[in-house]
Amino acid sequence: MKRSPLYFLRKPALALLLSTSLFSSFSQAGIMLGGTRIVYDGNKRDASITVSNITGQPYAVQAWVNTESDDNTTSTPFVAMPPLFRLDPHKEQILRIQKVPGALPEDRESVFYLNAQEIPVTNLEDENTLKVAMRTRVKLFYRPAKLQGSSSDALPKLRWSLVHKQGKTLLQVNNPSPFHVSFIGVQVVAGQQQIEVPEPKMVAPMSRQSYPLPGFKDSKGEVIFSAINDYGGYSKPLRVPLISAP
Repeated sequence: MKRSPLYFLRKPALALLLSTSLFSSFSQAGIMLGGTRIVYDGNKRDASITVSNITGQPYAVQAWVNTESDDNTTSTPFVAMPPLFRLDPHKEQILRIQKVPGALPEDRESVFYLNAQEIPVTNLEDENTLKVAMRTRVKLFYRPAKLQGSSSDALPKLRWSLVHKQGKTLLQVNNPSPFHVSFIGVQVVAGQQQIEVPEPKMVAPMSRQSYPLPGFKDSKGEVIFSAINDYGGYSKPLRVPLISAP
């Protein structure tokens, strides 16, 4: 079956919708963050995000910032304020992220993660009820004051190539920009072949990322991709040719 160039974008979106629905139905998450990412502008004193209680019961919420590897032993130059608060039913709280002294690169973005863990408030009536503490985790990008533009500016600068290692074909993306790029979909097209990269990892500034392409036989082709912008929306799909591997 021939697929539209936008098929790769519809499929992950549908999968995300289904997984979100299933997750919600089983976990019964009580709090919701007002975005899927936070961009901390180095020109500002802080960054903020809204935390909402979407249920009819109160929660305590604990918030903190840690590393991409979910390492809670490595200190980060960011604190979440307030770090612990009560959130009553159908209420909201502004959570602020503040930078504390700590050296970070000034020529590129740095990425950390904001964690918000809900803690159900218990009472005597809940003595025999299982309570599960759910955690929400979103990316926190620190963008130094000297950087101009947005993550969308990086998209036309990405360079895609095929790399052959140990009998395997890899799709490699080179990101020469100072911004992180998070993909919502990546597809390689060559003749009748259309291979979608499952859950393509984010590519960091001034670095490369590789994705396996099992069964891909051609030496040429095109890449169709879409990325997540600073506001959590999706970019218009771009179609670019594969170049020779460096």
